[in-house]
Amino acid sequence: MTLLGFLMVTVYLLNILFALMLIFISRKSASSTWAWLFVLFFLPVIGFIFYLLLGRNLQKKHFVRWHAVQQEESIEAFQDQHTALAEGTYEFPNEITKRHQGLIKMNVDYNHALLSSKNDVAILAEGKEKFRSVIEDIENAKQTIHIQYYIYKMDEVGKSIFNALVKKAKEGIEVKMIYDDLGSRTLRKKDLKKLMDAGGQVEAFFSSYLKLFNPRINFRNHRKLIIIDGRIGYIGGFNVGKEYACLDDEIGYWRDTHLRIEGNSVYNMQAHFLFDWHQARNEELKVEQRYFPSFTVDADTPVQIVSSGPDTDFESIKNTYIRMILSAKKYVYIQTPYYVPDEAFLHAIQIAASSGVDVRIMTPEKTDHPFVYGANSAYGGDLLESGGRVYRYKKGFLHAKMLVIDDELATIGTANIDVRSFSLNFEINAILYDERFAIKCRELFEADIKDSFELTKELFEKRKTWTRVRESVSRLLSPIL
Repeated sequence: MTLLGFLMVTVYLLNILFALMLIFISRKSASSTWAWLFVLFFLPVIGFIFYLLLGRNLQKKHFVRWHAVQQEESIEAFQDQHTALAEGTYEFPNEITKRHQGLIKMNVDYNHALLSSKNDVAILAEGKEKFRSVIEDIENAKQTIHIQYYIYKMDEVGKSIFNALVKKAKEGIEVKMIYDDLGSRTLRKKDLKKLMDAGGQVEAFFSSYLKLFNPRINFRNHRKLIIIDGRIGYIGGFNVGKEYACLDDEIGYWRDTHLRIEGNSVYNMQAHFLFDWHQARNEELKVEQRYFPSFTVDADTPVQIVSSGPDTDFESIKNTYIRMILSAKKYVYIQTPYYVPDEAFLHAIQIAASSGVDVRIMTPEKTDHPFVYGANSAYGGDLLESGGRVYRYKKGFLHAKMLVIDDELATIGTANIDVRSFSLNFEINAILYDERFAIKCRELFEADIKDSFELTKELFEKRKTWTRVRESVSRLLSPIL
């Protein structure tokens, strides 16, 4: 046997071994397993390197559950709410929460997501407005500022927030900052030295000297949170950078949605931040009462803060989306930059549309990944077949993650409609059980329709052959996109 023949046989046998390991050792879904087998057999050896970096499961034993960071008072409140919901004695704050008590109970039971009824919530749909509000709240902070982003760029927008943080740190205010090591890969320690010299603390989540060869590279912290004095919280889709403020001429207009919340639901946001801080620093978890101050607000929007990530088997945000979709009687409006659903979500949305519910999905016409565009198109076509409607946002890049139903409840946060957000990324969403708020979300969607075009069945059938090929490949790879 020649050397070339020997190498070819070796590669073939190794590929079979890798495939067997994937099937019998790695406990993945059938669709994900088939997608990885597709990669392994079409990209021998190289495919296995991709699998080592992107396909392995996270070891959950190294993670504490986030609810462990709650104070005794919060644990007692959880037990009271959990018991009252189970026994049917819970006093719901409004009729909407009563109608959707199944969703509330699911997230209390499986996510320790307490329902908080006293919150003042504002929608921020423009980047400049959001950053202006953030800086103002930072400047007014009295005790603590906790900030966490997937992408933080030290450009003109990032520096404006950073300088405000440095100023508060010099005043003696506690400043803690978390950034994702891959998402914020342009950020350098020297960029953050000014804050650390002022007394602030900074940590990278799942950091590695190897960067792109980080064995945990596939598990990213996609959360975007700011918690100020334990009573004001920001949550949503905006990262930090000039493009998010529509200041990047190449990208153009950036359409996103964020929330500013003042109320007791911020306790849960604070708990999640402390959980991630503990993981990033790899230190013993310590929680102080000052992180959870007692206060009330003159507002009554019920909110649940729900998280998900590779540290748990229960995909809480995905299951929230599905529960909302299947409970809708009139309409389901969804905005997401990445529409690459798994089978459970796909079946739920098809069932709703084929049952006469007005289902509409809006994705961007301009995307940042060719395979994602193909998947968006392929799965959008599936919705059209079921009677739903598909819109392509063309004013700029649509990055909002919003789902609203029936003028009753809405969820806004960091989770996209894809497998990555459902099970691989650390994500966080707010669910709001309030008619006034849901109407505002519907009106935002309807306003964005004016800057979109509708993808009809006729247009979908006229797509080019290359587009159909790309859709087919994207659909095969969708479980691992």
